[in-house]
Amino acid sequence: MSAGVTARVERGTRMAQAGMLVNTLLAVVKLLAGIVGHSYALVADAVESAADVFSSLVVWRGLRLAAREADEHYPFGYGKAESLAAAAVGLMLLGAAAGISVVSVREILTPHHLPAPFTLVVLVLVIAVKETLFRTVLRVGAEVESAAVRADAWHHRSDAITSAAAFVGIAVALWTKIPQADDWAALVAAAVIAVNGFLILRPALADLMDRAPTAALLAEIESEARTVPGVLATEKLRVRRAGLSLLVDLHVQADPGLSLQDAHVLSGRVKSAIRSAHPTVEAVLVHMEPFEER
Repeated sequence: MSAGVTARVERGTRMAQAGMLVNTLLAVVKLLAGIVGHSYALVADAVESAADVFSSLVVWRGLRLAAREADEHYPFGYGKAESLAAAAVGLMLLGAAAGISVVSVREILTPHHLPAPFTLVVLVLVIAVKETLFRTVLRVGAEVESAAVRADAWHHRSDAITSAAAFVGIAVALWTKIPQADDWAALVAAAVIAVNGFLILRPALADLMDRAPTAALLAEIESEARTVPGVLATEKLRVRRAGLSLLVDLHVQADPGLSLQDAHVLSGRVKSAIRSAHPTVEAVLVHMEPFEER
């Protein structure tokens, strides 16, 4: 694995570890405040933070596994572990949404105390922390081009949203003296969590199915290959993502009179040109063919 990819893995790993620490602290604070303050929305929020801890752990382990070098058992490397981690985070969000929904409905049907006013202060602090964490992790995820890290960031954003929903629910409950408003807020938060889970799961599954990258990126890679002296045409470009890296397969047409040695050298130049222009490209397989007029 190239030094650039290794450095990106390390940055993503540090973000996942930081997220685990912050989420652990927040989960404990929200759970205690929710129990003492009679707020199920806050307890549900604590459950979501606990799920964040596990999602960060999944992302961390996924990135570490994706960083392993290819071997005889996995000749194309372990990059798919990163996409699997993102898919696992999406599934965890969907599971958390389902659990919160079930308990919210039960609480709506069960008489209970009004939440305590101090829970609003706890939620304001939680929202500020989680939104800051979301923005930081999302920026790093974009910089290292990691679906798993971006998924982890959106998990933080979903936690901030559930906290905001809990804040509204508790405020309404205290204002109207209707305790169930807190539980309805938890139910709304569960819906938001489910949507985020789906939005994270869908692209992760697409990467696992070797979806092609954007047309713009494909055009750039093909353009870089065609600018290499000696390349007369290109065709059958295929690019797939493997974690933080891209794998390229390309047919290059050149002068039919080239010796095998010269064709080999030309293919090496094509590989170097593509990898220099796109550091995320880990490997390039070039098929040399004789140029044919059309």
